[in-house]
Amino acid sequence: MKQTRNDVRNVAIIAHVDHGKTTLVDELLKQSGVFRENQEIAERVMDSGDIERERGITILSKNTAVMYKGTKINIIDTPGHADFGGEVERVLKMVNGVILVVDAFEGVMPQTRFVLKKALELNHPVIVCINKIDRPEARPEEIIDEVLELFIDLDANEKQLDCPFVFASAKEGIATLDLDNENTNMSPLFETILNYIPAPVGDPDAGTQVLISTIDYNEYVGRIGVGKVDNGSICVGQEVVIVNHHEPDKQQKVKVSKLYEFDGLNKTEVKEARFGSITAISGIADIHIGDTLCSPDQPRPIPFQKISEPTIAMQFIVNDSPLAGQEGKYVTSRHLRDRLFRELNTDVSLRVEETDTTESFKVSGRGELHLSVLIENMRREGYEFAVSKAEVLYHTDENGKKQEPMELVYVDVPEEFSGTVIEKLSIRKGELLNMKPINGGYTRLEFSIPARGLIGYRGEFLTDTKGNGIMNSVFDGYGPYKGDIQYRKQGSLIAFEAGEAITYGLYNAQERGVLFIGPGEKVYAGMVIGQNGRGEDIELNVCKTKHLTNTRSSSADEALRLTPPRILSLEQALEFIDTDELLEITPKSLRIRKKILDPTMRKRSAMKK
Repeated sequence: MKQTRNDVRNVAIIAHVDHGKTTLVDELLKQSGVFRENQEIAERVMDSGDIERERGITILSKNTAVMYKGTKINIIDTPGHADFGGEVERVLKMVNGVILVVDAFEGVMPQTRFVLKKALELNHPVIVCINKIDRPEARPEEIIDEVLELFIDLDANEKQLDCPFVFASAKEGIATLDLDNENTNMSPLFETILNYIPAPVGDPDAGTQVLISTIDYNEYVGRIGVGKVDNGSICVGQEVVIVNHHEPDKQQKVKVSKLYEFDGLNKTEVKEARFGSITAISGIADIHIGDTLCSPDQPRPIPFQKISEPTIAMQFIVNDSPLAGQEGKYVTSRHLRDRLFRELNTDVSLRVEETDTTESFKVSGRGELHLSVLIENMRREGYEFAVSKAEVLYHTDENGKKQEPMELVYVDVPEEFSGTVIEKLSIRKGELLNMKPINGGYTRLEFSIPARGLIGYRGEFLTDTKGNGIMNSVFDGYGPYKGDIQYRKQGSLIAFEAGEAITYGLYNAQERGVLFIGPGEKVYAGMVIGQNGRGEDIELNVCKTKHLTNTRSSSADEALRLTPPRILSLEQALEFIDTDELLEITPKSLRIRKKILDPTMRKRSAMKK
């Protein structure tokens, strides 16, 4: 017999990047009394990873729970970036409703559309929270119309269209249902959650059914499966069977060794979890996302959507440069292989494939950001390796025609730069779909463009718009191959011999283009030390010292002035490298190099092409 469990609500917070999801969760935690009065709290307490803190982005979805008037509210904070969209799709299966956060100035953005579409497909009720109403340029009334238009666009039903709007400033810790009424706390949002998000429904007497939606990993206990108890209950020591909707033959008996429920930022051990609870289960080594844990007498898997396929790939290669092994702690192919396969424990959108050589692995992900976060994490852990330029993954349709991943790109730029952006994206096979003026002298451009057309463009975009442009993209399925794209107009400056870069050599080299290195840095033959102003590669000797003569003159020994080198970040270096180059990554340095270091061999290979 189905029952409703009124003491629990399960809700996910979804939104576009930077619209304030994580800050909103912070405030809900603070105001529900999770922290002591005098406890020091970090800002954006849910972003626990180093990279999440530094970049101010959420990468992995996080679970937390608060108590409000005797009801436990399980809250899941999700990522906003398109590259981590796989995280959002899965989490929505655990909840009974969502809070859609929209910035009171930016309004509806591409990722808002993507996450809302996923929530409506699952028939979830939506609370719209218009955040940042304290911004000077906020326009909450217009945003209401934008959001309702989006609902209609996405074919929402009448019940979903009749959604409550809450106006909030997560930073100030206030929420209100009416813009004319000032309020001092978040209680209107809490009340709306209790009144509008349905309580979980399930059959307490039926067999156990728990769908695993995310995986946590801990060095001490191994894999931890997190999911919602749909029916029945699950308790410590119980025997269960793992089944999977997409693998009908899978049936594996296991025993539950520990159960946890979320309480604030901590997990508390429990003996039993009832239907409607979100629980974490440890002690099952071979547990995967999409698995259902059932009672052995009636194993029925819960349907689960397939996780979106990766769209771009890179080769991760053992470092074989002349400077290999000097800075990293883990340098062999076995170290690299173990680390990449370990990443698969928690990251479901990633694929790792072995290639015909043991020195190289093909790693595929959802976008450049997705892969660069993995590279940065490995680098901090002491790994040393090289990566190739990102390439997109092509498909072929039933007629044998080549298909490639397409992206929808939304660009907000000041009017005077729109011409440059349209020109640059058209060269990269972008097609302008829409163009309209928005607030503050900005223009919004909408493009359909092949995913490979965006590789290496973001840096150029920031330069072209003098840092004032905002660009967002979202995956838009596969389309027919659009033809070749020329990526980089400029060639590379290449070091001619191994040694240490010297001011005199660099002074002569800087006339040819922009340098990436300064004096005193180690170089080797075939290493890229700068960008040529022209289209071809040039080899230069930057280790050359000045010949001494007997002649003295008043001006000859004046100090040589060097232009400061352009230091590339990891993302910029990944965007810069060409198809015949690699990026050498160590815990201390990033070096760009040619795949073939020997100049004669390099010329031969170019002639063959």
